[in-house]
Amino acid sequence: MNEGKPGTPGASEGPDGDFVLARPERPDGDYELPRPHDATASTPAADVPDGGAPDPRHRGGTSADASEPAPAQSADTPASTPAPGADAPAHPQPLHDPDPYSTPPYGEPGPWAPAPPVQHPAATPAHGVAVGVPPVPHEAAPAAPVTPTAPVAQDAPAAPVTDPWARYDPWAAPAAVAPLQQADPVEEDVRRRRGRRRRALAVGALVIALVSGVAGGVVGVQLERNGGIGAVELPQAGVEAPDRDPDSVAGIAAQALPSVVTLHVSGGGKAGTGTGFVLDDRGHILTNDHVVEPAGEDGDITVTFHSGDTAEATVVGRDSGYDLAVVRVKGVRGLAPLPLGNSDNVRVGDPVVAIGAPFDLAGTVTSGIISARERPITAGGEKGDGSDVSYVDALQTDAPINPGNSGGPLLDGKGRVIGINSAIRSADGGLDPEGGQSGSIGLGFAIPINQGKRVAEELIETGKATHPVIGITLDMEYSGDGARVAAEGSDGGPPVSTGGPGAEAGIRPGDVITKVDGRPVHSGEELIVKTRAHRPGDRLELTLERRGEERTVSLVLGSSDDG
Repeated sequence: MNEGKPGTPGASEGPDGDFVLARPERPDGDYELPRPHDATASTPAADVPDGGAPDPRHRGGTSADASEPAPAQSADTPASTPAPGADAPAHPQPLHDPDPYSTPPYGEPGPWAPAPPVQHPAATPAHGVAVGVPPVPHEAAPAAPVTPTAPVAQDAPAAPVTDPWARYDPWAAPAAVAPLQQADPVEEDVRRRRGRRRRALAVGALVIALVSGVAGGVVGVQLERNGGIGAVELPQAGVEAPDRDPDSVAGIAAQALPSVVTLHVSGGGKAGTGTGFVLDDRGHILTNDHVVEPAGEDGDITVTFHSGDTAEATVVGRDSGYDLAVVRVKGVRGLAPLPLGNSDNVRVGDPVVAIGAPFDLAGTVTSGIISARERPITAGGEKGDGSDVSYVDALQTDAPINPGNSGGPLLDGKGRVIGINSAIRSADGGLDPEGGQSGSIGLGFAIPINQGKRVAEELIETGKATHPVIGITLDMEYSGDGARVAAEGSDGGPPVSTGGPGAEAGIRPGDVITKVDGRPVHSGEELIVKTRAHRPGDRLELTLERRGEERTVSLVLGSSDDG
């Protein structure tokens, strides 16, 4: 067991084959180490066993377990025999033989000695107050046979431990290290709580800002789009009485509309739409000749009243020279004739109301004023022989008149008929009863009701109308100012009818008529218009020029049955 170990002089081999170390030369068999000087406390001699060998649990003369009482000796252990001749008190015998190899902890550290465990100094808080560490219990060393020793004197109390290394025990199990305490944990918790509070406040402020922004945007959009929040309710006037002033446009329209009708005409491969108004309770309706012209001799005419009722109509009479016609419906009761006014009382600027069915829009009401009086116009002439040309000394109005208004009434401020809407000036410069389907540009013309009344009465009575005549033939190619009498008649006869009003007044071929009743005449068409504005039998005063000389003649208008 000791092979390779250095031999010791004086050692002998024991019976088990090991070497037996020689006893030390001291009588007590142990060495006595000098005790360290401690000025604050003294350790009783009883702590050191008799023989001078220190307890293995001691280091530097200070006991790590000085406060614990020494263990009692077993009753079976014989008391140690004091050395002969010793004057000092008996010391306890060492628990083991001296180690000649100087093995720690009593000798120098050797290459096989384990390194001492690391000592952890006691933790100290931030304010310098020592933290008490509970004593660490040591594991009991294995029991070993001991020699009887003398009782250990315990007459002095153990001194308090002041050496921080006094607790060091290389053979004891590593003591549990107390957990290190953080510096001022209360203050650190306060900081953390404050930090969490600040973060919570920042997040809350951000959420509030976002919600406020979204809510503000929604409110702004609602205010911008709808002018408020919630259901949109626009201001509105309350219910008023339906009655209107009879002299207002609404009052005039309310009174006249039941007497205005829409005509749908078809025949001979043609069709058209126009307007008319009721003349009497017998079913007579006045309209334009060009409205009923498509019906011909066997066409169809359907009359639609404002109430929506319809009835078939027949032509009573028509005259293309005046552009007027009368139709009649039968079996219709409750007709309300429109009152007739006097076109001679009309003045420029008087308010007027036009009613008709432009583009088949029945019951359309427009308003305007009288723009001019006695405006000579001619319309028609599609046949080329002049038989369909109408000559009208018309009332001009700016009330919108469109295709489909023809034959409708032009009413004054009291709802009385003062004219029959007949033609408009279109944008292309033409004058046409239907305006070339181009629509109104504010130039509408109506046949004066005084002329319409006379013609309607004749159409109802005889089916035809008479025309006032002078009995002369005019040169329609003359481009000078005035109306010149032609050199010969249209049918090869004399240009001045023998025995006619003109011949009796002394009118001769080549004379130029410049005035009618003192009003200038600039063309042959204008002279015809001025003449037809009168009744047969009316007296006219004409101013004419003959070979540069001006003279005035007077005549009574004749009558023509052929229109």
